[in-house]
Amino acid sequence: MHFSVHKKIRIGFFIAFTVIVIASIFSYLVAKNLLENASRLNHAIEVSKRLEVITRQLKDAEAAIRGYNLTKDSSFLNPSMQERSISIEREYRLLRKVTAENPVQQRHLDTLRDLLNIKYRQLLTGEKKVTSDKQRNSVKEGERSMDRLDRKVQDMLHIEETQVHEKSKLFHFFSVLWVPVIFISSLVAIFIGIYSYITLTKEIKLQLHIESRMKSYQRDLQQNISLLNKTNQELEQFAYVASHDLQEPLRKISTFSDRLQMKYREQLPPDATQLIDRMVSAVSRMRVLINDLLVFSRAGRITPESITRVDMNVLLQEVLSDLEVTLEEKNVAVKYDQLPVIEGSDTSFHQLFQNLLANAIKFASPDRPLQINIHHQIVQGKELGIVKENRWETTFCRINIEDNGIGFDQAYTERIFLIFQRLHGISEYTGTGIGLAICKKIVDSHNGFIMAYGYPDQGATFVIILPLTQTNTEEHI
Repeated sequence: MHFSVHKKIRIGFFIAFTVIVIASIFSYLVAKNLLENASRLNHAIEVSKRLEVITRQLKDAEAAIRGYNLTKDSSFLNPSMQERSISIEREYRLLRKVTAENPVQQRHLDTLRDLLNIKYRQLLTGEKKVTSDKQRNSVKEGERSMDRLDRKVQDMLHIEETQVHEKSKLFHFFSVLWVPVIFISSLVAIFIGIYSYITLTKEIKLQLHIESRMKSYQRDLQQNISLLNKTNQELEQFAYVASHDLQEPLRKISTFSDRLQMKYREQLPPDATQLIDRMVSAVSRMRVLINDLLVFSRAGRITPESITRVDMNVLLQEVLSDLEVTLEEKNVAVKYDQLPVIEGSDTSFHQLFQNLLANAIKFASPDRPLQINIHHQIVQGKELGIVKENRWETTFCRINIEDNGIGFDQAYTERIFLIFQRLHGISEYTGTGIGLAICKKIVDSHNGFIMAYGYPDQGATFVIILPLTQTNTEEHI
């Protein structure tokens, strides 16, 4: 599969973006776990500190009571157990608060509460003078309860250590992955950056080369256009001179023929008179052909100055006015809808419609009155299916000129637009076969299209497709 340069760059940047996103996610997870690990460690330290304060206070109280019982020195009872219990209760409440979201630790604290209450009672009893065996047994029981309390504290510390360890393992997992992920993503980003730089550099060089070639082609094209315009002007001048030079011998032949007929008509045999008549007819036809050739050479030549906004309704009315006598004589009915305004040469459009209507009138059917229908449709270039991609967004006007004349065979649809091409003999229909060729030349010069569809003995349809605006201001050839 072949990808364009721009598509490759887009894919590369997408991959780089994806890698950066993955690296960012891993970085976020590492940072998050680092913060959570630090928070859990701080939490464990705080719990450990609170528990240490409680156990230290209890052990200090227990040691003070032992000292008092041994020495009977009341200074060992300062501070008293009641004062120590206030400090222990403060630490206990803080433990409750910091472990509020841990139900296991809360249950341990419930047990610790019971053990503390037992220890309080034992220590309060110990502050009194030990005189009986029962009191001595109470002291020993206090020692055992202290052992239970120490074990409970160790259980709580173990839970905190376990949670810190679990968080540390997760942090270690992401930390181990984070380094290669960042390394790989950096390599990918660097590679894509270098590749994009090289690719863009090549693309820029290629674009500069293409622009240079395009400028060269444009210069060559301008030179060719100038040369073609010059050649066309020379051809037009040649056609005019040729027609003028050809007309002169034709006039002499016609003059000599007329004199010959006038002076020697009675003396010439019938076959000689017939030959002279045929010669005069040929001269007349030659003169018409030369004039039509001159008209064809000039047709379709438009300049930027000749392009105007042409109201096709006004233009069509002018053409119908020019053909008014013929339309009445032939009993022709012309129907047309409201036509748009189109940019172009008013003179050329006038000749275009006049030739097409005259063609329809010429080839009217002898069996029925001629009807001509003209209607249009505004379409985009893409809808036509016959324009190049660079003109898909151009707005066109498609004009259909339909008649119910004699029609023609569809096999000749291309031939009828060629110069001096006829589908009928000169004895059947007059003309030189140049009218439709002029129509095609005019439409081509306006960057349009013309097509014909024939139906023998049913009629014909001529389709003219013209852009509403002329974007090319160069002189059309």
